Amino acid sequence: MKIDFKIYLGLCLIIGACAENVNPATEVKQCSGSKPFPLEVRVHGCVTPPCLVVKGTTQKFEIDFAVDKYITKLTTLVKATTLGIITVPYELPPEVAAVCPNLMYGAYCPLYPTEDVTYLFTFPIGEYPEIGVKIEIYLADQDGETATCFVCDIKVVKNSGGTKVYELNYLN
Repeated sequence: MKIDFKIYLGLCLIIGACAENVNPATEVKQCSGSKPFPLEVRVHGCVTPPCLVVKGTTQKFEIDFAVDKYITKLTTLVKATTLGIITVPYELPPEVAAVCPNLMYGAYCPLYPTEDVTYLFTFPIGEYPEIGVKIEIYLADQDGETATCFVCDIKVVKNSGGTKVYELNYLN
């Protein structure tokens, strides 16, 4: 069977474009204790931590996890550790901390045991000093139990001002 070169090339370009839009998994660590570990975490723009996050913006995390019980509510909680010794809770606005409205691919609460879901966490990066931070992100259910938890190293960097786009107008 002969394959037309143009069709073959077109398919390769389509597959390549689709694969390019997929965020690869980020290397994250387990939380202390026996807290459930996510199936996979994808920090947009980062595969190997420390992940560079720009202060004054938001960083997107896609968190794939499985639940082992009936869950009606999930809340995102974050702890930040700097200098290896100072750990503080990172307060999130209620609409950011709410997991159920931010489940992806048609998933919604309540969640049932053995269900796998993906959560899009849009993490607001405040105007903080440009330092390395270890963040622990965990999702707590309606009973205060941890549904999943992971640790990721980030480095807060300043905004470089973005990219300027210049338009040339040859008509004038």
